[in-house]
Amino acid sequence: MKVFDLKCAHEHVFEGWFASEDDYQSQLTRGLVACPMCGDTALEKQLSAPRLNLGASPPARPSQQAPATALATGSGLARPPAGDAGAGLPGPSLAAPRSDEISPQELQAGWLKMARHVMANTEDVGGHFAEVARQMHYGETEERSIRGQTSPQEAMALLEEGISVLPLPIPDALKEPLQ
Repeated sequence: MKVFDLKCAHEHVFEGWFASEDDYQSQLTRGLVACPMCGDTALEKQLSAPRLNLGASPPARPSQQAPATALATGSGLARPPAGDAGAGLPGPSLAAPRSDEISPQELQAGWLKMARHVMANTEDVGGHFAEVARQMHYGETEERSIRGQTSPQEAMALLEEGISVLPLPIPDALKEPLQ
């Protein structure tokens, strides 16, 4: 098993596991390897140290875990007030950590965790997003947390009507279950 550190053109770093170097090259050539953050297929391998298992157990290290970064929905993602629709989510406010206290890898992992939470706790209404959001806003259907696709013009029209919406790009890797 080969484990490579990969980086996309947008500087997102992630790990890829492959049966061999040939398997990696084959998947890369066929466009099967993509950044889990943005879906970019323009990837490069980063320098990484191999892990050699020589039979000896590693020396015990004191546990120095970084404090967990709690990700929940912030005020910009909170469920809109009654009568207001959109891609709102229930949850507590997010106290923003100082930028010098969180690494890019922790930020990326937190964003992916948040995106998975959105996927698991909202209903995908697809291309009917604007229509369903209006129905909820005007009381024609029950309120619930939704997600879907709409044009930038339609999103602006929703905002002008007082309907809260939030653009949230979801990586393709999160749209389908991993195997």
